[in-house]
This record gives sequence, C-alpha cells and structure tokens, in this order.
Amino acid sequence: MLRNYLKIAFRNLWKNRLFSTLNIVGMGVGIAAVGLMTLYVWHELSYDRFHANANRIFRVVHYAQWAGGNLQLAPTSAPFADALKKEYPEIEKTVRLHPEGGGMITYKDKKIEANDIMFADQSVFDVFTLPFLYGNPAAALTQPQRIVLTKSLAEKLFGDPAKAIGQTVEFSNNFPNTVAGVIADIPTNSHVHFSALRSLPANYTNGWQSFDLYTYILLNKATDAKALEAKLPGFFPKYLKKEMGELTYRMELQPLPSIHLHSHLDYEAGANGNSQTVYIFALVAALILLIAGINYVNLYTVRSIGRMREVGVRKAIGSHRSQLVGQFITESMLMALLASVVGVVFANMALPLFNELADKSLSLTTYGPWLMLGVVALFALLLGAGSGLYPALFLSGFRTVVALKGQTSSKVGGIGFRKALVVFQFVAAVGLIACSWVIYRQMGYVLQKDLGFNKEQILTFHLDSDAPRKQIQSLKEELRKSPLIEAVSAASNPIGNNNIGTNGLFFEQNGVMPATTQVVQKFSVDPDYLNTLQIKLKQGRNFSESFPADALGAVLVNESLVKKMGWQSPIGKRVKYFLGKDETAEARVVGVVGDFHTYSLQHKIEPLVLQMPAPFEKDNLYVRIRPGNTAEALAYIKTVYQQFDPTASPGFHFLDENFSRQYKAEQKQGQLLLTFTILAVLIACLGLFGLAALAAEARTKEIGVRKVLGASVVSIVTLLSQDFLKLVVIAIIIATPLAWYAMNTWLQSFAYKISIEWWGFALAGLLAICIALMTVGYQSVKAALMNPVESLRSE
Repeated sequence: MLRNYLKIAFRNLWKNRLFSTLNIVGMGVGIAAVGLMTLYVWHELSYDRFHANANRIFRVVHYAQWAGGNLQLAPTSAPFADALKKEYPEIEKTVRLHPEGGGMITYKDKKIEANDIMFADQSVFDVFTLPFLYGNPAAALTQPQRIVLTKSLAEKLFGDPAKAIGQTVEFSNNFPNTVAGVIADIPTNSHVHFSALRSLPANYTNGWQSFDLYTYILLNKATDAKALEAKLPGFFPKYLKKEMGELTYRMELQPLPSIHLHSHLDYEAGANGNSQTVYIFALVAALILLIAGINYVNLYTVRSIGRMREVGVRKAIGSHRSQLVGQFITESMLMALLASVVGVVFANMALPLFNELADKSLSLTTYGPWLMLGVVALFALLLGAGSGLYPALFLSGFRTVVALKGQTSSKVGGIGFRKALVVFQFVAAVGLIACSWVIYRQMGYVLQKDLGFNKEQILTFHLDSDAPRKQIQSLKEELRKSPLIEAVSAASNPIGNNNIGTNGLFFEQNGVMPATTQVVQKFSVDPDYLNTLQIKLKQGRNFSESFPADALGAVLVNESLVKKMGWQSPIGKRVKYFLGKDETAEARVVGVVGDFHTYSLQHKIEPLVLQMPAPFEKDNLYVRIRPGNTAEALAYIKTVYQQFDPTASPGFHFLDENFSRQYKAEQKQGQLLLTFTILAVLIACLGLFGLAALAAEARTKEIGVRKVLGASVVSIVTLLSQDFLKLVVIAIIIATPLAWYAMNTWLQSFAYKISIEWWGFALAGLLAICIALMTVGYQSVKAALMNPVESLRSE
C-alpha cells in the first residue's frame, strides 16, 4: 500500500511541477530559517553548561539602596571571597577573577595587545572546567608572576604551545610572568572570556568598597543554594555595615548557567545575552514554521478543485476515506521530506551570513550531526503531518456525487478556515514589520543622541609602558605641533567601554562629613580633558596646572551628583576619598561639568567625580584630530608616540566606535529580526497568492457573467481584491497591540529610548496592504482579463 501511495505521490508532484516547486521551496525556506533560529536559541541556552560543576557554581552579586541612590553590581570587592568561605561552611571553594590583567604582552621580538587577560586565584582550576594541554593545574598559579595561556595566545607567541612552558613574557604594567600552563581555548558559549590567566596575589585587597573583581563560589554537593542564600542577610551587618553605613543591602547567588541570559547588572564581565531575545527568536521560528505550513495548506487546497473528480472516482470504486487520507498525508510527508533536503541546503548556504548577523561562529553540526538530522526530521514530521492533515481531510471528505460533478459550494466553510489562516500569517508579518521598525528607530536614536560631549574625531589609545607616562606633557606638546591635531588630553580610563567602575566617597552635607559613603563613578583626567572632549563647564573652574594643590585637593563633579546631594552651592564642598585601605584624603569641589555619558544609553548618567591623575594614572591618551585627514593623523600620532616608546605599536580606538560597540548585540538582533521578517513576509505572500488563485478559480463563471453584463476590469479587480484587504486590515488590528507590547518591553532595557509612535504601526500596516495588493493583483488582473467565452463554455 505504501509503495502505491508513494508512486501516486511522485506522479502528482511531477504533474503539478509549478505547484510542487512553490510548496517545496516555501517549506524549504521555512525549514532553513527555523533550523538556523533553533541553532541560535540552542546555543544561547547552552552557556556555561560545559563546566563539570556548572550546577554547583554561583556568582556572588549584590544590590544596595539608600536615600538618593542605589547600586546593582556584578563585581564585588577582594575581601568577599575569604569572608564568605569563613562564614558559610556550605561553600567548598571560592575564586576571584580580576579583569584588569591585560595589556601589551612581549616575548622576544613579538608584541601582542591582549586586553582580555584576567588575574585569578589558583582555585580557578578547581571551580571551573579549564582543560590543561600542558602544565600542572595543581600548581599553575600558586606562585606570584605566573601566567596560564590559552592555546590560541600560546600559538601567537611561541608557534608551538608545547614550547611555552617555562618561558618568560613581559607586561608593561607588571613584572615578568613565567608561563606555567596552556589550556584549551574558552568555548564561545561562556559568559566570561579570556586569553590568559595571571596569578592574583593571595593577600590582594583594595578594601571592601572597591568593587573591582568577580567572586564565584563552588557549593558542596549536598548544599541547597536557596537555603544558603537565606543566610546571606547576616553578612552585611558583620562585614559591610561599618564601611557602607545604613542602607538596604542584598546579596544574591547567581547560578552560573543563568548569567548569560538573565543577568544585566552594572559592570558585567562581558556582553550578556537576553532571555527576552531568545524567547522572541523562538517565537519567530515557530511563526515561520506555522506560516510555511499554512502556505502548504492554502496551496494544496488550491489544487484540490482539480483533484475532486479523482477523489470521486476513487470513492466510486471502493476506496475508504482512511485510504484517501493516507494517500494525501503520504504526498504531504514526501513534499516535506524534499523540502527538508532543500532547507538543509539553504541553511548551509545562508550560514555565513547568519553567523555575521548573529555574531556567532556556528555550524550545522555544532552539536553533532545526529542532533541536526533529528531536528530536521522533527520539522519535516511537523510540517508534513500537521500541514497535510487539513487538505487530506478536506479532499477525502467530498461526497462521491459532489466530487464527480466538481462542485465546491458545499465547502464554503473551508474557505473561511483558510482565510483565518491568512489572517494569522499577516498578523505575524505585520507584527514583525512593526517590531523591526521600532528597533531600527531605537538604534538610530542611540547612535545619534547627544552624549554631552563631541564624540566625533576623538581617538584613544593606551600607553603601555612607563616611559611615555613619565613624559606625558612632552608627548602632548609634540602631538599638538601638527595641524592635524586639534587637542590632546591624558586620563586614567577611556569612556564608552562600560567599565569605568565605582568608588565609595564621603560628601559634605550641611557642613558635616557623614560617616557613610556614596557610591559614584570616578576616574582621573588632566586639565585638557574638558577642552578635548568639548564638555561644558557649568559652574566654577576647570583643573589648572597653575594650582599645584589641584593634584590631590580638587575635584570636578557632574550635574547628576549635585542634584543627588541636593547642593545649592556645590563650589567649595568637601569630598573625602580613600588613598589606600584605611588612609583617606580630602578635596574640594572646584567646578561642575555638564552631564555626559561615560556608558552606553542602556545606562543612566550616574553621579561622577573627576580628579587629576597621579603620574602612573596617565595611561590613556585622548586625541581630537581634524576631519578629512584621518590616515595621515594616525600615522603622525604613531610616529610621535614611537619617539617616546620605540617598540610600541599603539592600538587606536575611536570614541564613537566605543559607544556603538555597546549596542552591537541589539544591532545584530535587529538585523537578524529584519532578515527573518522579510522571509516571513515572502512566505506569507505565497499563501496569499494561493488563496487568491483559489478565489479566482472558484469565481471563474461569476466573473464571466459579470463581464458579459458589462463589468469593467477595474471593478472585477476591486471585487476580487477587497476580500483580501479585509483580511489584512483584520490582521493589522490584531497585530498592532501585540507588537506594541513586545517593543515596549524590549525598550525597557534602555535608560534612554524613543517613544513608540502610532504612525510607525500605521506605516507597517500600509506596507502590509501594499504587499497584499501586489500579491493578489496578478491573479485578480489575470481573472479580470479572461475571455468570458472560455469561463462560460460549460454552462
């Protein structure tokens, strides 16, 4: 029986080649799109699960709130690890990762800028799964000035990673480091990435309020994380209250596998994903799969009129309905199987573009060929059985006499069902169009918004060695000699990378210095900083080399800090800050600067303190170059810099690129969503095309009669098109609130965002109407131009 089903199915596919091609290509595109989306979602959900103890590893994060301020931080301070281990026996191991271990790394004549190196405790190899290729994991970081390289960095430095052990590499910002091990490269599905790990001194500390590193804990096997978390409120009064004063404080344990998708705190270790994005992409994948299936239903049903007599003949000679259903389901499964093959080919062809859009490096066999085949087989089964069921029941349900006569009037209800399917398709299409439009506008907004300074034509680069830092003034003066250079400044940090950090400072209130600190952003800048970035000075004066006391005794604050402190006259207010663990110093506010963004627009402008840098802090240079001669300016800067550090090779970073890099994930997601929106719309148009063809074929004789009675081509095209426009309008009404809700939720991740305007949804609806008109227009015009003699011949 199955052999007979397959033979007839192949004959019908070949007989209706155009219809079969449309269906197979449409389903193939759907399977390719869904397959790639599934690969993306699977990869996002797999983060950090490669660690053997992933279910027992937690990251310690904390939240605090007080009158006029709050913090929500991924990093903690150095003392947390030992205190937690001492206080809670449920903790088996702790490990700290400090992100400031990178810089220019030198081996003989090779120089590599590696900014993704971290300091770590020796216990890092006990907590995380980091396979050693060479070296002893038990002793790799037990001594100071040791480094463990990843395979890729070892190959860059030594060619053969096996030759790395025992070699010495130089860092400009630290002592020489001896290579003690080589580990496998960190998988892409890790929330934290590094090219090497360096020894973190066992007694390293910057005090309780220097939140500059990440603390992870490994729990004992029998420990319930929730039960341990319930004990954590006792930690604050015992260890932190003396330092931070009265405030609402909460510590949290984040399960390692959930960090990538569910953690969006300040100062994350890297660019995390978003669970909402995964849900959206999973939904889009499901919608595309449904749209492809609906297309099959509509296109198959279009051809059903031509097969009614076949059904009638089969019933007349004794075929049961179950046999007819089996025949049509077999045809559907065969088409789905062929579409799956086409889908795999399309997916493989589109994978490079998909990886570029998604910022991934996936392959169809990333998780093994059997999983890929299983997913494709599942999609084929869902599409084949699911979408073929309705046409099978529809065709096999005709009564014998009706089928032999080719009458369809008894199946009017089926047309209503198919129209409902088209409405569903266009709900998805209109919603995706509207969402893509909102994402496009938001990305344009964040890239063009005034940041409080002029980001154009400003580049930064790091001074890797001490020599140029000690001659920073001479370096600046030499650079200014060129007409290509407009301004130069030195600072302790480049902005726009979302990594300035926070500090606890004391601020005078009502003439009294309080006992508790306020957590603010703080970094150091020289007197040329405001001019170089064209930041406005609102009150007071700028730093000045003419006032030697400014070096330690003066600060600039931004408007947000003045507002937060409630200062009516901020100039002259005292600020106390930490010089070391227990040593403090006082400074006075000499000026107030306009608010400017140091972080991307996902973050609000925070209270900020600017201080003059110590000599060792002048390790980042800001240079404003004249427009139009970028290449010449970069060459000149490099030449001048190498006069002060002959072996240096500066890495230039433009400020506008620093900021735009923070939106890379959202931009990629928007591009990916737009691509799949276009696919969804195209696939939906195939379904609408099928329904239009069905309507035109079903009303052939009506059209003939109308033409004989004098109806014009325009009136007939309007008659056939208006029903479909009604469907699209219904879809727009349903899709608009759904899309608004989805985009309003997405925009909440930005502190600064656009307003969702009604006209964006109106444009999406208008575009959908135009697409629908173009889709059904061909069939409508074709039917309207048909010779009425041909359509009425059988009457």
